[in-house]
Amino acid sequence: MNIGITYDLRDDYLKQGFSLEETAEFDKIDTIDAIDHTLQELGYQTDRIGNVKQLCMRLVKGDRWDLVFNICEGMYGIGREAQAPAVLDAWNIPYVFSDPLVLSLTLHKGMTKRIIRDAGIPTPDFFVVNTPEDISSVDLPFPLFAKPLAEGTGKGINANSVIADADQLRKVCLHLLSAFKQPVLVETFLSGREFTVGITGTGSKARSVAVMEVILKDTAEKNVYSMKNKEEWESLVDYRLIDEKIEQECEKVALDSWIVLGCRDGGRVDIRYDKKGIPNFIEVNPLAGIHPNHSDLPIMATKKGISYKNLIKMIMDSAMDRMSPNY
Repeated sequence: MNIGITYDLRDDYLKQGFSLEETAEFDKIDTIDAIDHTLQELGYQTDRIGNVKQLCMRLVKGDRWDLVFNICEGMYGIGREAQAPAVLDAWNIPYVFSDPLVLSLTLHKGMTKRIIRDAGIPTPDFFVVNTPEDISSVDLPFPLFAKPLAEGTGKGINANSVIADADQLRKVCLHLLSAFKQPVLVETFLSGREFTVGITGTGSKARSVAVMEVILKDTAEKNVYSMKNKEEWESLVDYRLIDEKIEQECEKVALDSWIVLGCRDGGRVDIRYDKKGIPNFIEVNPLAGIHPNHSDLPIMATKKGISYKNLIKMIMDSAMDRMSPNY
């Protein structure tokens, strides 16, 4: 079986003049090498395609694949993560991971939380600030937490993201509106422990890979799993598997969220406890980082005794299962 691999290579964008922050979600070459080599070890033929523009050029030229392993993040627009899957849908080529609807929805953190809330899954109260005029309409008790509406990898999150008063709220929201050219999600700050849940599978076949606690060291940016803390995790963050009771609580919130949102094959759900001891949905990552040593999903799988090869196999098995005529 011939497997194409679509991805955004960070170095390609840096050479075009984009900044480190703008390219934070994109993959380094060693991630692509790891995926490629692992797929070959699993018995697949592979073909590195590249980003959505390179995908389009290959398709127009007449190239085709039995399945595409898609980790494209995209560069522009709220639907940027959906661009490569939408193109593949147009050519009726199956692919690994979630479809355009899910990828567009989940990048919009406000819309995602509305669906999660309507499904009865705990999530912090929130308000979407679209314009500077909206800031005065935020009617939530402090402390609050503010972040860009449609970013990942901790972009726009730092120690100032925890909001203590109205003056700080205005200052942070104005900065984020200007810097990221998108709305700001403001939500109730949760002071409890933070976890991330790795998931493989689709629908009723989705399963938790592991539940891992994110513990910030004294030298880390306080209270936030920020871009800096994620980039420098080896010195700033401890990752630990946790006891059975908390594991079960987090797994339920994560799997309920995964299924109601329609995510597929593999990814992560972030959970944080509130002051009442209730685990809350924070956000979902249906295109989770997949570097074998530096990404949360492979890290927690390894801690659970699941090798990188077996993790990729679990993801591929889910995608292959969906391709079955009896699915």
